[in-house]
Amino acid sequence: MRYFIASDIHGSAHWCRKMLESFERSCADMLVLLGDILYHGPRNDLPDEYAPKVVIELLKPYSDRILCVRGNCDTEVDQMVLDFPLLADYAWLVDDGRRLFLTHGHKFSPESLPPLAKGDVFVYGHTHIPVLRQQDDITILNPGSVSIPKENSAHSAVIMENGEFRFVSL
Repeated sequence: MRYFIASDIHGSAHWCRKMLESFERSCADMLVLLGDILYHGPRNDLPDEYAPKVVIELLKPYSDRILCVRGNCDTEVDQMVLDFPLLADYAWLVDDGRRLFLTHGHKFSPESLPPLAKGDVFVYGHTHIPVLRQQDDITILNPGSVSIPKENSAHSAVIMENGEFRFVSL
């Protein structure tokens, strides 16, 4: 199975479109969203074409192919307008026997990992900085940010297939 992993749309219709175009080109089976879908947050500037209502409509046709966890900017009111579950703080994804712990990164982080086994993958967003590295026997992965990248990184996401991770620029 092929997964398209992205985080931190923050209500940007422009970058949501770019993400969905890249998702379609990738021929991925599932779109994994690591939170912060609609609201830009008090610490961020408004992203390009900030239009949360448009983002809702853009994501609607993909609802049956989205696996999402809650970000620090996501709330119960967001769940009322989105057609896919949004409010879990984390989710487990098992692919070909490999376990991935999916979270936004504001509760669990590389500095505060949940209990993980050797070979697991910790997947998070929140920092808006792409990361792929080993930490002890755990793979640490952050796809970066769809709409508000930081530290001069690109607007990015990750494609996972056959246990391999590949960054894509949006």
